[in-house]
Amino acid sequence: MVAPLRFGILGAARIAPAALIRPSRVVPEVHVTTLAARDRVKAIHFSRRHHIPRGLATYKALVNDPEIDAVYNPLPNSLHHEWTIEALRAGKHVLCEKPIASNAREAQEMVEVAEASGRVLMEAFHYRYHPLARRVDEILASGELGKVRALEADFFIPLFLRPRDIRYDYALGGGALMDTGCYCVNLLRWLGKGEPQPLSVRTRRISPQVDRLLRAELRFENGITAKLGCSLAAFPPVKIYARVVGEAGELRIINPFVPHTFNSLRIETKAGVRREHLTREPAYNFQLRAFLAATRGANTNLTDGRDGVKNMQVIDSIYQLAGMQVRGV
Repeated sequence: MVAPLRFGILGAARIAPAALIRPSRVVPEVHVTTLAARDRVKAIHFSRRHHIPRGLATYKALVNDPEIDAVYNPLPNSLHHEWTIEALRAGKHVLCEKPIASNAREAQEMVEVAEASGRVLMEAFHYRYHPLARRVDEILASGELGKVRALEADFFIPLFLRPRDIRYDYALGGGALMDTGCYCVNLLRWLGKGEPQPLSVRTRRISPQVDRLLRAELRFENGITAKLGCSLAAFPPVKIYARVVGEAGELRIINPFVPHTFNSLRIETKAGVRREHLTREPAYNFQLRAFLAATRGANTNLTDGRDGVKNMQVIDSIYQLAGMQVRGV
């Protein structure tokens, strides 16, 4: 029998139950055994609530713990680089929340350490592992849409965040583009099969260097044009949507980024219009299965560190065109 993959979690993040703890209960080869948090009381309560056997007082103790094999890093964006590298150097595989780092330079350093250590580094774009994404790939590969001409991706969620929320903190790697927009960049790169360059950027900002809403127009070397929209502001209302326009048809994707809550594909060609719906099993389950397989040598890491570097390069270039500082600089 193959030994289970033992996970430790850095911090008591709100995303951890959905992203790892609950999925581990349906992937029996994965055990969440350890949690570390700087707030000891919070760590105790979180561990008890989620039935995590062991609690540690420091992140350093967790990444160096010989009783775990992998680390989940859902810390603030500005801490992804430091603690992912610490974990990789300690011989741990790492599932790192998106965005992988504060900027492309940090992401590249993480990749170099992962490759030197021979450990898996996966950026947690869970939607890429859901059957909805596979079905989109199949539709594009079939050729029924013809040559792709234009792409759109929007991720607007009205969070009514207070100004001091960490998502609005530049020092912690905050901003709408870093939070929901990184999904849009990832999707456009995936569908466009390349690395786009921004042509124009418009922002609404909560402070000079932090965007609460951002729109960008981009172009790929192959001529495909793309539009991106992301927001953490109260308005516009919720919109989680993508669109592929081809010479022979169009594909609309409702809720590409959280497909387990609801999803729909609308394909329109000369043959007519059809709609498809895929499973609502959590995308996090599929991501965890892929991560586990990757640690055992399978080629299942669709969002590896090298892909993360390219994603951050696009994000950095959008901020630069907007006249804003790259995060972490």
